[in-house]
Amino acid sequence: MPNLTALQQYTALVDELVLHAVKEELAECARLLAMNVAHYEMRYGPLPLEDHLAIAGEFSNQHAVLVTMAMETMAGVLGSVIQGLDEKTEH
Repeated sequence: MPNLTALQQYTALVDELVLHAVKEELAECARLLAMNVAHYEMRYGPLPLEDHLAIAGEFSNQHAVLVTMAMETMAGVLGSVIQGLDEKTEH
C-alpha cells in the first residue's frame, strides 16, 4: 500500500488554490500545463493517458507517485500563475 500523505497534502493545496483563483488564472494554468504535455509528446511521443485514467483495483505505488507528481506540478503552476497575475495588477 503506497503512502498517500504527500498526495493528500498536494490535493488539499490545489483545492485551496482553485478556491482563490479566478477564471483567467485557471485558464492560464491549463494552457501552461497543456503546453508542457504537448512539448513532452513532441519529444517522446504520445502519452498513454488511458492507462492512467482507468485505474482498476488497488492504487499501485507507481500510480501514487505519478498522481502525486501531477498534483505537485499543478500546485506549482497554479501558484505561480496566481502570484504572477497578482504582481501584474499591482503595477
